[in-house]
Amino acid sequence: MSAGNLNLRPSYDDEQDENTVKRAAVNKMTKARKADYDEDKKNKKDGNEEGDNEPEKKKQRVARPPELDADGNPIPRAPRLPKRKVAVMLGYCGTGYCGMQYNPPNPTIEGTLFKAFGEAGAISQDNAKDLKKNGFMRAARTDKGVHAGGNLISVKLIIEDPNIKDKINEHLPEGIRVWGISRVNKAFDCRKMCSSRWYEYLLPTYSLIGPKPYSILYNDLEESKKEFPGVLDEDLESVEFWKKFDAKCKETFSDEDMEQIKAYVPPPKGEFTENSEVYAKVKQYKQLENSLRREYRLSKEKLTKFRSAMKQYVNAHNFHNFTQGKDFKDSSAIRFMKAINVSEPFVIGDAKTEWVSIKIHGQSFMLHQIRKMISMATLVTRCGTPVERISQAYGPQKINIPKAPALGLLLEAPVYDGYNSRLETFGYEPIDFSKHQEEMDAFKMKHIYDKIYKEEVDDNVFNAFFAYIDSFSRVTGAKGEETENKKGDKVQKSIFEFLTARGIAGVDKDGKPITEEEEKKDDKKEAVEAETVKA
Repeated sequence: MSAGNLNLRPSYDDEQDENTVKRAAVNKMTKARKADYDEDKKNKKDGNEEGDNEPEKKKQRVARPPELDADGNPIPRAPRLPKRKVAVMLGYCGTGYCGMQYNPPNPTIEGTLFKAFGEAGAISQDNAKDLKKNGFMRAARTDKGVHAGGNLISVKLIIEDPNIKDKINEHLPEGIRVWGISRVNKAFDCRKMCSSRWYEYLLPTYSLIGPKPYSILYNDLEESKKEFPGVLDEDLESVEFWKKFDAKCKETFSDEDMEQIKAYVPPPKGEFTENSEVYAKVKQYKQLENSLRREYRLSKEKLTKFRSAMKQYVNAHNFHNFTQGKDFKDSSAIRFMKAINVSEPFVIGDAKTEWVSIKIHGQSFMLHQIRKMISMATLVTRCGTPVERISQAYGPQKINIPKAPALGLLLEAPVYDGYNSRLETFGYEPIDFSKHQEEMDAFKMKHIYDKIYKEEVDDNVFNAFFAYIDSFSRVTGAKGEETENKKGDKVQKSIFEFLTARGIAGVDKDGKPITEEEEKKDDKKEAVEAETVKA
């Protein structure tokens, strides 16, 4: 045997090969060891010898300097108390506030509420200036001037004091009330976990009287009736109302007075004076119209038409025309309305005005959506337009639907049907506004309904809104312009043409765009009909 073979080891069938050894547990490099190894390599590459690196010291938490009083002495800090995730049920009158959401320096519901939490001891002074530290979230973000009988926020509060709800209410104005505070689990998000919301809108029934004779909208409707007879309703109820008003005017004013009233244009603010004889006549004329409007009582036929118009919104639809900044192809424009109820008319207030209450139950709503829904249904009813025009508005054609006044809108309550069962499994009470219904109803009557009724009488909000709609000028970009792709009937003649017998420009009865082939067929059909009439 040669010397070279003396160093050879005998081989065995069960011996591990080199790759097997490398895969053994002792040779595996953990993530931690790999990190150390890579760090050492980096240090050597940078010119550091092994062992020169000291282990990184843990960062020490730097305490905030204590707050000082006027004499420069440190103010002792209050003891830290545990915070709990809770759902706070509340109601508020939105008059005088710039909406629900915190937006300093503007007065908001959340800003007032958050301040009361701090003053009542429900939030520590360390966290009293930052909503995020307290996990603050609202179920519905109401707009400026919009009220709520019931809304909900989720927040972390100190609730060891059994009288904390009463203490919070003591620091709130009468127009904002906390109904209840309930424990919820840490993952609860009042906006995302809200399954649906109920809204209410209060509408004076005189809003459904047809447009004033010889106003721009009135003339548009009358002209379209001549072009397309039989499309719009004959509103004899409104005709009788305006005849009555005309008769009252003839009893009160001379022909010369009426000419001055119709020709009156308000002067600039600096030149305006209430002592003007013409202004006094104009004021008397408006008071006469307002008093007749308040005497108006809605007929069963017109109420049925309005209810039918509101029913067009039930189920899932593309509401891109009922909000701002949404395109027809935007999937988020599709919203689901679960139920809509229109009450029987009721008379209330010193002015004896008749109202209806409209309650809308939907999964979610977009900006101004409810106000535009109310406006569209009201305009369709008062103009005698077919209620199917609302369904056509779900199509791709863009139309300009005005917003009804914010005055009549209030959030009834958010609904948590889907999440309440889960809260109960966690050992918490379900979120249920019905437990506080008596308190809520009394609050709404005193701080919301009465304010709505009074403001409507004092400022004639709805009368002013519909008078503006009736006399809206064609000069303000309302009239469409012809292009290579849009000509003739495809061009909008006025901003409210969709209310006339002509319908939505360039759209068929189902709300779909009219193709060139269909347009040619319609032209041939009209030509044949014209020849038949001549024969």
